[in-house]
Amino acid sequence: MRQWKSSLLLLLLAAICLPQTSSDIMTPSVRRVADKLACKCGCNNSVGTCTMLQCHFADPARKKVAALQAEGKSDDDILKIFVQESGLSALAVPPTEGFSLLAWVMPFVALGIGLLAVSLYVKRYHPKRAKAAAMPEVDPAVLARYRDRIDKEVSNLE
Repeated sequence: MRQWKSSLLLLLLAAICLPQTSSDIMTPSVRRVADKLACKCGCNNSVGTCTMLQCHFADPARKKVAALQAEGKSDDDILKIFVQESGLSALAVPPTEGFSLLAWVMPFVALGIGLLAVSLYVKRYHPKRAKAAAMPEVDPAVLARYRDRIDKEVSNLE
């Protein structure tokens, strides 16, 4: 009797879980293309990784990708169609050609300019290490008088 109740409970839980499975069309081929497209709902994810429920951009874009794949279009052709409709902002990652190459190069250029500016600042405002410029000239008679006084005070300590 106890095993029968456990089996019934397990069957009930499985039945409850069935409606929660995704009825989405995210096949691996659709996801491969959708991961290259930027979602424009404001989530900063790709169309393939957008986690918003009923997203106003990702859901239709996934369906369009699936429809275009069903027509026999290649991945590059599908991406070109989205770029023609929305411009280069449709892509999740800018291409590595033309003016978009600047988006890949500028972080390294900015880092180099920053390092150069810091090194120039340090060289310009770092204190000089030359001993002759740092030490003023002392009169030998004054120096001898102080040395005699130091020797006298040290001998008094002993």
